Amino acid sequence: QVQLLESGGGLVQAGGSLRLSCAASGRTFSRYAMGWFRQAPGKEREFVAAFSWIGDRTYYADSVKGRFTISRDTAKNAVYLQMNSLKPEDTAVYYCAARDTIGYFTNSRDYDFWGQGTQVTVSS
Repeated sequence: QVQLLESGGGLVQAGGSLRLSCAASGRTFSRYAMGWFRQAPGKEREFVAAFSWIGDRTYYADSVKGRFTISRDTAKNAVYLQMNSLKPEDTAVYYCAARDTIGYFTNSRDYDFWGQGTQVTVSS
C-alpha cells in the first residue's frame, strides 16, 4: 500500500508557473509507474504526464507537451510536475497516481493509488 499526497497548487495568472509535488509514503515507490492527471469541472479525468523508471522516460499529453515537465526524486520518494506557460484551460484539480509495476500508463483505470488532488486555477 502506498499513500500519495499532492501539494503546490494555487492561483496563478496566465503565463505563470507552478510546481506540484507528490509525496509517497508507506512503501518505496522506486519501481512504481507514476502519473499526473487532472479533472476540470464537468469533464472527465484526463492524462497529463507519466514517468517510467525504465530508462527514466517521460510521456505527456499533447496539450501540455513543451510546457509541463514530470520528474522524480527517489531519495525523497517524490514526483513533481513543473508547469510553465500556464493557460486558463489548465485550470483543474490535479491528481498524482501510482501503480505497483514498471512501465507507464496513460489511462486512469490502470492506476491503483491516488492522491486527494490539488487545485490549480489559472486566471486570464
